[in-house]
Amino acid sequence: MKEIQQEIQVFSTRDLTWKSAGEAVEKCIVDLQERQEEIRMVFAAAPSQTGMLNYLANSKKIQWEKVVAMHMDEYIGLPPESPQFFSKYLVENLFSKVPFKEVHLIQTQGKQELEIKWYSNLLKKAPIDIVCLGIGENGHIAFNDPPVANFQDPVFIKEVLLDQACRTQQVNDGCFESLDKVPRKALTLTIPALMSGDNLFCVVLGKNKSEAVKNTLTGPLSETCPASILMTHPQCKFYFDADAVSKLPQFHFTTN
Repeated sequence: MKEIQQEIQVFSTRDLTWKSAGEAVEKCIVDLQERQEEIRMVFAAAPSQTGMLNYLANSKKIQWEKVVAMHMDEYIGLPPESPQFFSKYLVENLFSKVPFKEVHLIQTQGKQELEIKWYSNLLKKAPIDIVCLGIGENGHIAFNDPPVANFQDPVFIKEVLLDQACRTQQVNDGCFESLDKVPRKALTLTIPALMSGDNLFCVVLGKNKSEAVKNTLTGPLSETCPASILMTHPQCKFYFDADAVSKLPQFHFTTN
């Protein structure tokens, strides 16, 4: 079993999980805004993030005019008006609610190679201070599914094929009515891009994620569970509900 040094918190409900994660991200932003004129953040878009984003949107402490927002993945091939775009989720849940300095949305309606070049340059322009992410049922982070995950990826953003487990999760999450409606391709930040963040906050909810959580925390460092790389990051903090760690009874977590 790997030695665990990361901060791990487990809560009895998803609301408590979201609140604790939101408080931690808020504190990190507030600490940074005291000494930086710009704070660069990358956000995940998923139902597991909703309560945390709502907490941040209602914060009275954050100076949002200092924050530059980016996000970590986007579907390719959806109709332009589709509500399932991750950018639309983030606009609805956070980006439209507070006065960010800048918001940069991944666009997948045009030529992908141009978008990849532009967003890659944006990501590399300056250090990434904070990444808010989750873990997928197949252990993915962003859309780095096991078949395409590369811990040594030479690029910061790329086009990927989504594996069936990933696409099935989108149905399980209630984002799509059926598997045939889920796009097969996406743009995603790569694992080195995500790991370049100075502070990572990982929120994971539900029994469907319990196997991925077990593999992340106790399994080998392997691209078969891309999230296992998070255990090598010195400032990755985990926030789980009780269901998400239900396959790890040997751990002694502080549960509220």
